[in-house]
Amino acid sequence: MIGEGRANVTAKSSAEIKWNSIMLRRSARTTGRDWETRPVCMGDEDNNETFETADAGSSHTYPMEGGQIRKGGHIMIKGRPCKVSDVSTSKTGKHGHAKCHFVAIDIFTGKKMEDLVPSSHTTSVPFVKKEEFQCMDVDDDGFVTVLSANGETRSDLKLPVEMQPEPPGARELSDKIKQLLADEADFYVIVQSACGHEQIMDIKMMTNNS
Repeated sequence: MIGEGRANVTAKSSAEIKWNSIMLRRSARTTGRDWETRPVCMGDEDNNETFETADAGSSHTYPMEGGQIRKGGHIMIKGRPCKVSDVSTSKTGKHGHAKCHFVAIDIFTGKKMEDLVPSSHTTSVPFVKKEEFQCMDVDDDGFVTVLSANGETRSDLKLPVEMQPEPPGARELSDKIKQLLADEADFYVIVQSACGHEQIMDIKMMTNNS
């Protein structure tokens, strides 16, 4: 009887070990699959960098009907934050809605983008912000040190020429920043941010009242 009891315990332990091993393998496969398929936005084919979609990061965008977006406004196209340079609306057809044809410029790369959106359907609009920081220094790797209005320093912004892809006028703006620093001039860099991305877009000279 004692031997039979021990045999049952051994068989039960072996079964539990086998079952736990199976569940661990399943868990590993499931975890890997979830990691591979987590949502990311569809970026432009020529641009390696992509931004979060409204579903993945709703704080970066807000919904708006296509027919409410005007020239000079912003819109997300192929996962990129863009500024609308032209918009035209087609007449309503027999079997559909009027459609808005947007021509826009990527606010970071300067690339021309286009999209067609039904005027009554909602699309994503990015939150776009511009801030001024006093420029303090630039290191050999192209990182710029700036001072915020509340006195905090940061050194995680790159010279425009270091951005990929390189935006229009990046080399000239970067050279201007380095020259002003060499001249010990007081100036601001204007930083544009959208969809979790920040980029130096321009400079502004400080005045006595600044």
